Parts: sequence; C-alpha cells; structure tokens
Amino acid sequence: MAQHLIAAGHKVALWSHTSAKADELAKSGGVACKTPREVAERAEYIFYCVGDSAMARRITIEKDGLIDGVRAGAVIADCSTISPRISKEIGAAFAQKNAHFLDAPCTGSKPGAEKGTLTFMIGGEQSAFDRAKPYFDTMGKVFYYCGAAGQGLQAKLTQNLILANIMQAFAEGMVLAAKGGVAPQLMLDILDNSAAKSGLISYKAPFIMARDFKTNFATKWMAKDVGLALESAKAMDVPLPATALTEQMLRAAVARGFGEDDFCSTIRVLEEWAGVEVRK
Repeated sequence: MAQHLIAAGHKVALWSHTSAKADELAKSGGVACKTPREVAERAEYIFYCVGDSAMARRITIEKDGLIDGVRAGAVIADCSTISPRISKEIGAAFAQKNAHFLDAPCTGSKPGAEKGTLTFMIGGEQSAFDRAKPYFDTMGKVFYYCGAAGQGLQAKLTQNLILANIMQAFAEGMVLAAKGGVAPQLMLDILDNSAAKSGLISYKAPFIMARDFKTNFATKWMAKDVGLALESAKAMDVPLPATALTEQMLRAAVARGFGEDDFCSTIRVLEEWAGVEVRK
C-alpha cells in the first residue's frame, strides 16, 4: 500500500514494527521513521494496517503513538480489521486533538494490496473521507462509505463472517464427497455448474486441490475477525449459531499449527478427522 503512494509521487513517512521493512521501502522513496509519533509529526494523511485491536491501540494512543505527534486537522485511517468498540475509543481520542479518524478496513488480501485493487469500507466523517479519497484511490479501486464511526468495520466483519462460513461449508462438503468416493475435481465441477457456485471457492479450490496453503489471508487473522463478529453480535443480542461453530473450527486449525497458513487450510482439520484428503 505504501509502495503505491510512493510510486504516485507522494511524500511518504514510513514506520513498521519490523524496522527493516520501512528501511527497505525507504530506498525507493519516502522517509523511514523510528516511531509512529514521527510519522504523525510529518504527515497530514495517515494510513495504517495492523493485525489486531491491541496493536492498533499501541501505535495510536499509547506512548510514542500517532496521537503524540498528530497535527490538528489531520486525517487518520485505520485500514485494519479490529473491534468497532476499540476503534470508536481511538477515534474519540483523536477528536480531542482536533484530528479526524476513519475506520477503513480493506479487503483483497495480499494480491489486492500489491496490485492496488483493494476494496475499502469506510466509517466516520464523510468530509474526512472525501479529503482523503485521492490517497485511497492510489491503493484501491472500490470504496463504500458505510456511515458513522464503526460502520466500516461492521461491514467488514459481516463480509469475513460470510467468507469463513462459505469456506467451512465447502470443506465439509468436499471431505464428505471424497470420503464417499466422489473425485474432488468432479465434485468441484458440479459445484461450479450449480447454484452452489461461489467466487471464493472458485479462487481457493485450486490451492486446496494442489495442497498449496501459502498465505494470502492467514487462518489466525480470520479466526480473529470471526471472533470480533461474534463479540459484536453478542453486544447487540444477535444470534450467530453457524458462525460460532466456524470460529471453533478456525481455532482448531490454529491449535493444530495452521495459524500462519491461508485460512483455506482449515480443511486439513476435517481431513485428519475423516482420514481422507481433498486433492487432484
């Protein structure tokens, strides 16, 4: 994402928890900073993407975080998928500094980030988003303004909830078919030519069939996001029975050692239980 901003000719201040990443990127332009605070001191528009709510809090409102150096009028966009509740707390802290905060989670995984084709779901002040839109345009192609603070995250959690449940259903069905003697490729062709056809499955199935679980979106992060969806649902008294089971299967995959692999690797848990593999 930062590479696209640099390539577009913007002056970019860079920080990463792994400083070598920022140092390497600075060779192609931009300035490597030692702390998030230094980034905020240099920037009018700030975008960050981290793993979870604790990381977001740490780089924003804790010591040497963005808030310690933020300029009045600056726009801060959190492109991570974190708790809507925590996001609102962070946003309120920036508001006290007369800065504008957007929850702007993105989807598209690693390929979308590399190609600059991410989809963003934005919550917060419409005017702040409008100001930051030219920079978002450099990193993504599709943008949905979802409403007030936290609603971009609510949309993103809904999307990942559906993705995770689709993948769980696919894994169960394919393991059942393979155990019953139906060739996996045949079963996949049947799905592709039926009402069960899914864009997610069409993309992920070839990786599963080839036993290629390299990470586009890690199992541990999907488990985190589904957990956040359940947390949000609990706060609003919304029952999500299928999602609760999907979360347990994701956590089983993490416990099995698949946390760093792509989330389609959760099928291996079912395969081990059933004593069968879904492969070409």
